[in-house]
Amino acid sequence: MEILKIEHLSKIYGKGEMAVKALDDVSFSVKKGEFVAIIGPSGSGKSTLLHLIGGVDRPTSGKVWIDNTDIYRLDETQLAIFRRRQIGLIYQFYNLIPVLTVEENITLPVLLDGHKVDRNHFHSIVHTLNLQDRLGYLPNQLSGGQQQRVSIGRALINNPSIVLADEPTGNLDSKNSREIVDLLKMFNKTYNQTLIVITHDERIALQADRVISIEDGRIAKDEVIRP
Repeated sequence: MEILKIEHLSKIYGKGEMAVKALDDVSFSVKKGEFVAIIGPSGSGKSTLLHLIGGVDRPTSGKVWIDNTDIYRLDETQLAIFRRRQIGLIYQFYNLIPVLTVEENITLPVLLDGHKVDRNHFHSIVHTLNLQDRLGYLPNQLSGGQQQRVSIGRALINNPSIVLADEPTGNLDSKNSREIVDLLKMFNKTYNQTLIVITHDERIALQADRVISIEDGRIAKDEVIRP
């Protein structure tokens, strides 16, 4: 089952002689439960691609379907709601809210929707992430690895259609990096969670089911590692 479909996606910043084509006619699809790594040198367009998939930025042209929804036919309010419910975003620098506790940061997407938190689901995630003893802590009281665990919990709390991770280990040491990748893989396999990870780390890329290489805004290679 196709969970993500991208057709002729392009993004141009600036106009005239100052125009920069960050993404150039990119098309591919991802099946539900796939773990896809996107790699490429700095400035290749991979982060731009992730932001367009995640509805954080709008393309110059092209389409993105997530779970059969053409996300760029939604207005800004509809897109914000869709993104909160269906797209889990994990960033290199965590993007936690400093005045909220671990529990409040994780449950924020649910509370913003005005819904009650599914406590069983919440406790399952917290236990898996080994954060059960840190729920009342603020982000600045946590290690980098713990903060990234919180951001993973926040990304997963709404059972999203897809999780997008932008250099999720880029700010961590090797031990914490391995633990974060193992957690992402576990959620991918155990919960059939579709996962797209942008990374510079070939060791992470080689653990994916599929590796897409981006160069100069275009797909240079799309290789299945594990059918």
